[in-house]
Amino acid sequence: MATVPTDIQFNGLTRCFIQNGLLTEADAQRCTQEAQKNKVSLISYLVDKKLIDSATIASRASLEFGIPFMDLNAIDCRNLPINKVTENLIRKHHALPLFIRGKTLFLAISDPTNFQALDDVKFQSRLNPEAILVEEDKLTKAIEKALEAADTSMADMLDADLDNLEISGGDEDSNKSDTSSDVDDAPIVRFVNKILLDSIKQGVSDIHMEPYEKNFRIRYRADGILHQIASPPASIATRIISRIKVMSKMDIAERRVPQDGRIKMTLSKNRAIDFRVNTCPTLFGEKVVLRILDPTSAQIGIEKLGFEPEQQELFLHAINKPYGLVLVTGPTGSGKTVTLYTGLNLLNSVERNISTAEDPVEITVEGINQVNMNPKAGLTFATALRAFLRQDPDIIMVGEIRDLETAEIAVKAAQTGHLVLSTLHTNDAPQTLNRLMQMGVPAFNIVSAVNLIMAQRLARRLCEYCKVPADYPPIALTSTGFKEEEIAKLKIYKAGPGCEHCTNGYKGRVGIYQVMTLSEKMRALILEGGNTMQLAQQAASEGINDLRASGLNKVRMGITSLEEIDRITKE
Repeated sequence: MATVPTDIQFNGLTRCFIQNGLLTEADAQRCTQEAQKNKVSLISYLVDKKLIDSATIASRASLEFGIPFMDLNAIDCRNLPINKVTENLIRKHHALPLFIRGKTLFLAISDPTNFQALDDVKFQSRLNPEAILVEEDKLTKAIEKALEAADTSMADMLDADLDNLEISGGDEDSNKSDTSSDVDDAPIVRFVNKILLDSIKQGVSDIHMEPYEKNFRIRYRADGILHQIASPPASIATRIISRIKVMSKMDIAERRVPQDGRIKMTLSKNRAIDFRVNTCPTLFGEKVVLRILDPTSAQIGIEKLGFEPEQQELFLHAINKPYGLVLVTGPTGSGKTVTLYTGLNLLNSVERNISTAEDPVEITVEGINQVNMNPKAGLTFATALRAFLRQDPDIIMVGEIRDLETAEIAVKAAQTGHLVLSTLHTNDAPQTLNRLMQMGVPAFNIVSAVNLIMAQRLARRLCEYCKVPADYPPIALTSTGFKEEEIAKLKIYKAGPGCEHCTNGYKGRVGIYQVMTLSEKMRALILEGGNTMQLAQQAASEGINDLRASGLNKVRMGITSLEEIDRITKE
């Protein structure tokens, strides 16, 4: 029988658990060792492993140590004086400031033996801390809520500094003062950092910072929809924007013309997030938009993009051909780049030479030669393509076909043994063919080069936790596109009221696709000069779902709502 080591000294709380029969001495020693090994407190370990519930721990500790007990459910975690101590201290000691009475700061703790927390709080806050016992699991949630509220509240961070802020003008002489204030003004630096970190945590795609005459608005675009998350005083808008410009290596003295920059934030040894930054002068200052570029977004796997089985098969067949042109079309922000990079990741191997020309490179992938466009230096899509063709490529990806010169080179490359992937800005797949002809690409070149055209949109996914069944009259469903014979058995859902797992009933997005190959009849129609309507009719007769039909399939599967499909496929 294995012996339990006895070299661990129990603190008063652990002895209390043993004396009250909540733990045996052997269990107490084992749990203490495991907690130390995992670098967590014993209380956190016991609650996490469900060995003792947090309410029992708090009530026993309150009696044993004579410390008052409070239920954190009665506290509004959005208005706590956590600006009196740093976030690091709160997380280190798992202690949360609750309120101040005179010179006393009441501190929520779950471990009454953590005397170091009281000493550190006293030193940092210059107040006398008074401990209040709370339940461990409720404390964990309260800390996260309080810090999240503080991250987007300038009032909590800048109470002591707002009156002393110096507002600089838009002349070039302000360069020096702006730089020094940005470097030295810790609240501004902390606020900007929290905005960036929160955006990553919440999975947003863009951050918009917009100055107006009397206010300053910060919004996140989450799942394609903008939400306001903060409204700092307009008086500090210039400082916040200057801080962003310093981080992205822009000229902070230049406020009359748009600028582009980039911020790289390293989260860990294996993960870094890039922010593509653009400024634009507006009537009341510079508007800043940060696009979040997460390399992991292209590694989600083709199964999670939202293809229907036959659509996925067509896409995989097209990109595995040795040559030809694959085009993805849709508006900005419809997921074209992620779709193309998902395909490139499948093709990326030592045996293949893959080169991309982008403006700018949004997703960096090891093993792929990526080139940033620089029109000022003469590096355009056309010049990059010509260079690629002299370097023995197997696969070429062009960020966008914008002009006839780029289109002609891409078509010629596809005709001479190279697989070419690119994007266009059109509404659907049949329009893409007409767009190429309008650019000046001959019809015979289109039919010989194009393997596949794919239009796509991104629809918000319904939250699995709060979505509710939708009840629509049959006439509304048939007018939307459903068939009369399927309505009786149709079960569709709509967005719920929203919950802790989602935003207004939606969480995440899914692709809606129209995947079109060129059949012999389609090729003949193109050679005859068929218009977009004729091409669309031919595609429908061949059973190719348009975006609307693909969207309705997602509604049938309960993935998204009818309202969301109406929003993204309205004609």
